[in-house]
Amino acid sequence: MSESQTLSHGGVAQLLERFRELRIVVVGDVMLDEYFLGTVERASPEAPVPVVKVSGESCGLGGAANVGSVAAALGSRVELWGIVGEDSAGKRFLAECEDAGIDARNVVEVADRPTTRKLRILAQHQQVVRLDWEDSRPVDESVGTAVVERLRSSQPADAIVISDYSKGLLSPTVLEGVIAVGRQWGVPILVDPKSADFSRYKGATLIKPNLHELEAVIGRKLSEDLEADLAEVSTSLLEAAEVDALVVTLGEKGMGVFSRQAKPLFVPTSVRDVYDVSGAGDTVIAALALSLAAGAALGDAVQVANEAAGIAVGKSGVAVVEPRELAARFAPGGADKILSREELIQRVAWWRMQDQRIVLTNGCFDLLHVGHVHLLREAAQQGDVLIVAINSDDSVRRLKGGNRPLISADERAALLAALKYVDSVVVFDEDTPRELLGEVRPDVLAKGADYREDQVVGRRLIADWGGSVVLIPLVPDRSTSGLLERIRSMDPS
Repeated sequence: MSESQTLSHGGVAQLLERFRELRIVVVGDVMLDEYFLGTVERASPEAPVPVVKVSGESCGLGGAANVGSVAAALGSRVELWGIVGEDSAGKRFLAECEDAGIDARNVVEVADRPTTRKLRILAQHQQVVRLDWEDSRPVDESVGTAVVERLRSSQPADAIVISDYSKGLLSPTVLEGVIAVGRQWGVPILVDPKSADFSRYKGATLIKPNLHELEAVIGRKLSEDLEADLAEVSTSLLEAAEVDALVVTLGEKGMGVFSRQAKPLFVPTSVRDVYDVSGAGDTVIAALALSLAAGAALGDAVQVANEAAGIAVGKSGVAVVEPRELAARFAPGGADKILSREELIQRVAWWRMQDQRIVLTNGCFDLLHVGHVHLLREAAQQGDVLIVAINSDDSVRRLKGGNRPLISADERAALLAALKYVDSVVVFDEDTPRELLGEVRPDVLAKGADYREDQVVGRRLIADWGGSVVLIPLVPDRSTSGLLERIRSMDPS
């Protein structure tokens, strides 16, 4: 497993696109998370407790199922393996899986056992109390054996996540069987542990404890020199557990990354505003699994997971992270509007991940005038992002003659970039924008209404990917050619 500490903008774009092609198996303890939301305005006259006036309620997926929710929201296909009770909470849980786009056909309903359920009561966005329904005793051995056998006979996935919440499913036999399947498939196997005995996860690719869980494993508090102490204990833990890597989440101190192949890496937290830390660990393990399955180096995968966790804790309750939100954390700066062709393609990838509607217009834009400004302003209204593609000087000369352009491409690009309606300017050297259109694939191609649609270069390309051509009415008697004629006709005296 290779290690990297830098992740290029282009690399992230490719990684997030790859997520959509992945199929992830999540095995572990699943839960139903419920929330009652309200306000506290007085204490109860019956007992010294607050009275919560309920204003709303919500229901979601917890435990291993939340790992699946995060992975599904990031674009991958998810198969969930676990157990629920034969009760109403179990039925609600399966319905929530369907709504989240998770394949829960391998979640087994077990008689005489409640669905693990957590009900949180919040007032002014703070937890007042949590109510739990659960049975943490080990499930019958036959149930665990059936889970492993069904997994073994299924189609190989791109990664396996084992989410251990110590709720009874993941016995040593089940863990050994699931890890063996993952090794047979040759895919990353990631474990979110609850046990203080890491040898239970022998053979996995990566274990992701939090600081408290790690201290439980080593039987003591880590010293104030946290980085040095972690680096020291990680070596023995990696050897004892026979895993390739250890990623320790350290709360506000970020993450520590330890592997057999590289020096320890410490990644500072990317948290901006902490609203609710529920489910942050699930977000980390899901993002790690997807990134590694997509071919990222461990250090790069940790960067992605760190940013995903930073987004998750800024939301109320157990919340998923959208690809556009994660893309925004890595998006290149937009201050420079004048881009090379390669830079533009990268920028377009980011805009797409943020669900931006992309508009492109093209032309010489020689001797910028009010007609151009009107065209660009109206073109910008057709979407979220406006790209202006301008002909190079050589291209203009071929199209307009040897006495054009009047203004060089660098100056034309600078003038266009100064307009607030314009998000990006690119220069192309071909006589038509056909090739550039195929690279950018805009949602809208905007042209002036002096063209008929059947005269617009690239109209068929645009239609091929579901885009549209928009013809914008021109300002009367405003054109570069007209201005030049007026200048030439002026009396030089």
